[in-house]
Amino acid sequence: MIEFYPQIKSIHIAMAITSGLIFALRGAGVLAGMRWPHWLPVRWTSYTVDTALLTAALMLLTMLPGAMFANGWLTVKLLLLVVYIVLGVFAIKRGRTRLAKAGFYVAALVTFGMVYSIARAHSPWGFLNAFLG
Repeated sequence: MIEFYPQIKSIHIAMAITSGLIFALRGAGVLAGMRWPHWLPVRWTSYTVDTALLTAALMLLTMLPGAMFANGWLTVKLLLLVVYIVLGVFAIKRGRTRLAKAGFYVAALVTFGMVYSIARAHSPWGFLNAFLG
């Protein structure tokens, strides 16, 4: 299965970017008071992309050596992913006010950016690693 690593990684990256874009668009739509972010086809598209993303991630995880957890970047990425999901839920539907939803939305986008940065840098500090020496 390792021979398919580059293709699976490419799918994982594409689905991660697509998932982030869908969230950014849905969140902006919610903040603008639009109804389309809650439409069933939009939600199902989001679920489908996220399922493909998770499937590719689990496939990659089975191919990687256990040493991938040694420097902590993958662990931090997974923990921040959970934070991102919770923030996203509050930004899209659980936030009680528009201001709260906006705060959760911005926090989720920042968290997504940090997850992306960590994945690119293979460092638990992500882009901050450049400033830390």
